[in-house]
Amino acid sequence: MTAPAQPPLVRALGRWTMVGLVINSVIGSGIFGLPDDLVRLVGHDAPLAYLLATAGIAVFMGVFAELGSQFREAGGPYLFAREGCGRFWGIQMGWFTWLVRLTAAAANANLFVLYLGEFWPAATSPGPRLTLLALLLGGLVLANVRGVGHGARLSNFLTTAKLVPIALLIVAGLLWSGTPVTQPAVTATPASWLSAVLVLLFAFGGFEAALMPLAESKDPRRDIPFALFTGLLVISACLWLTQIVAMRTVPSLGESTRPLADAARVLVGPLGAGFIALGAMISTSGYLSAQLIGVPRQTYAMAERGDFPAAFAGVHARYRTPWISILIWGALVLALAAYGNFIWNAIISAGARLITYGIACVALLRLRKLRPQADAFRLPAGRWLAFAGLGLCAVLVGQMSVTHAVVISLIATIGTLNWLLVRRNRPAPPSA
Repeated sequence: MTAPAQPPLVRALGRWTMVGLVINSVIGSGIFGLPDDLVRLVGHDAPLAYLLATAGIAVFMGVFAELGSQFREAGGPYLFAREGCGRFWGIQMGWFTWLVRLTAAAANANLFVLYLGEFWPAATSPGPRLTLLALLLGGLVLANVRGVGHGARLSNFLTTAKLVPIALLIVAGLLWSGTPVTQPAVTATPASWLSAVLVLLFAFGGFEAALMPLAESKDPRRDIPFALFTGLLVISACLWLTQIVAMRTVPSLGESTRPLADAARVLVGPLGAGFIALGAMISTSGYLSAQLIGVPRQTYAMAERGDFPAAFAGVHARYRTPWISILIWGALVLALAAYGNFIWNAIISAGARLITYGIACVALLRLRKLRPQADAFRLPAGRWLAFAGLGLCAVLVGQMSVTHAVVISLIATIGTLNWLLVRRNRPAPPSA
């Protein structure tokens, strides 16, 4: 007996919603949690580290812009790797991307609670912390199960809401007439510079999640390149300028636990610190909202093609959303957030992300051979940039810790076992 066909997903995501998803998928915890880490690594040269990271991430964004413009189905990086490099690498990409997004989301959920501690210090104690994480993620999951339109509107609102306090902080910091603070000198080594760029991959990463719901995008061929490059301009400006403001206003920035809140406290007093803390909470919840639109569409796509348990492909008959994938994603993020803190999840996310970017570069090279006439955006000097991206990944992989190596080896093993279990099964075609 043939199983009943799943209801199709709805194409409801327009060009500016895709821009908002890119911004919302990147600007989350990193902008609020990393300025102090950069000062500890490279001292007063931290703004230069942002510029170097922007150049590096622009290469990867260009690669994903070309890849994303070729597809109209859900899946994002998993789909690109599967079509370009084969089923084995598609499954590997799927597992690594899932790990990156889960740990990055858990890091953001933890930072939400950390900044809530500005108003309610008890929020960071074990009992209230777990309750708050459950309420935060549960509310976002419910909104996204009820329809991609609900999720998109919530994401758009939170994108605007998060940019307002950031913009006000930047303007106030640049116009501040006080005496600029000089950060302590740090003797930066090549290793510390590479570590800084690796850390910034966490701050700049996440844009690939916006490419996962392409089955619900109105015009991926036109909108994906526009969304990625427009988003990069906004994101890089916000990250670079907030780093400068924090460095010129907060004494001994490397010792701060809430660097932007401390900067706002210097600029306008306790009220400003509370305003930025609220902005951080909005930013991290907005990030999580964007992830809920994107990430479950990957496990949905993997299940739809027979590479993941079939339950993940379940589509709600009324709301037409991949509701099982959404529920499981929310539960796993809650578990990781409860288990680890912000920096633990950030480190795991940054390390695994290098693997996904490297596979994407290879997929671009392969798809250019397999689909030379594809109706898609073509990245200028795309082959050379893909090779440059592979070189950058190789250099940064050398900076990974033993923890990175263990986790990456574990995920690669899980992905290989997944492939061994499904490789004899005939791949299922995606639904129309």
